[in-house]
Amino acid sequence: MRHSRNPLVFLGLALVLALAACGRGGGDDRAPEPGDRAVAEVQDQTIWASDVKREAVAQGLVGEGEPLDVTSDLFRRVLDEVIDQKLLAAEAERRGLDNSPLAQRRLQATRERILGDMLVENEVNGRINDQAVQTLYQEQLRLARTSEEIRVRLILSRTKPEADAVIGILGQGASFEAVAQERSIDEATRFSGGDLGYSTADVMPQAYANALRDAAAGSTVGPFQTEGGWAVLRVEDRRRESPPTLDQARPQIVRYLTYEGVRQLLEELRGKARVNVLLAAEGGAPQEPASAAPAGPSPTPTAPTTDAPAPAAPPVVTPAPAAKGAVQ
Repeated sequence: MRHSRNPLVFLGLALVLALAACGRGGGDDRAPEPGDRAVAEVQDQTIWASDVKREAVAQGLVGEGEPLDVTSDLFRRVLDEVIDQKLLAAEAERRGLDNSPLAQRRLQATRERILGDMLVENEVNGRINDQAVQTLYQEQLRLARTSEEIRVRLILSRTKPEADAVIGILGQGASFEAVAQERSIDEATRFSGGDLGYSTADVMPQAYANALRDAAAGSTVGPFQTEGGWAVLRVEDRRRESPPTLDQARPQIVRYLTYEGVRQLLEELRGKARVNVLLAAEGGAPQEPASAAPAGPSPTPTAPTTDAPAPAAPPVVTPAPAAKGAVQ
């Protein structure tokens, strides 16, 4: 039984047409990668496991370095899509749809995009190794400034007399957690003994941050008025925020190193090439393509530029969020 089709099958059609139009690999049975495995044949074309994996990565179904088992349902589904792509491309060629000037331009654009990606993979991604990631991580740790985290418990009352009564009960030695469960009107925390977890002052309501500014661990603060009522807090602990681990920071660092590598490569290529941007026709008015749909008044055109893209800001290794132990 055939697997259900994914609408994304049509997104890969341009790529297949580009490869087919250039006449590469039509009857070539050589494995494109060492250890590759032939998984299907469509007329005279072999489909390899790497073809299916590449399509799965392009759709975001698996990561670049993740394995894709050829016996899995996901592999079979993506294989069906690759087969469909090849059938659609072959039929488009049979009808001569690849011969028009517009089709040739689109195919050429797809080919250029693929070649650009391959250049990035070879020139940029190849330089991103564990040493580069570790070096940038250590540099960002040196620059990062951590804040103080405070763990507090809350008893929220409707009125000040009720909050004063809470202070009296606590003063007699009652457990803060037990009083919170019995008297707090904050439904989100009362059943956990009023536990708000760890957080930093900058993400707290201003009334809480002001009350806790000089409160030592183990102290009780309040009552003070908040938007939800009258609050009594107990400071459970104060500690310095922990910076993210290398594993937590790695994706962000790799993204930055990739963007920075592409920026430097483009800067070098633009410095060697002659680029002339033609945005405006004679008289200064930009001209729409003949196929463009009618539009309203055109906005004022921006000045053309051939400058290289501005460098991306370096990633700042910020401490991991503390609330309820979540890590982004």
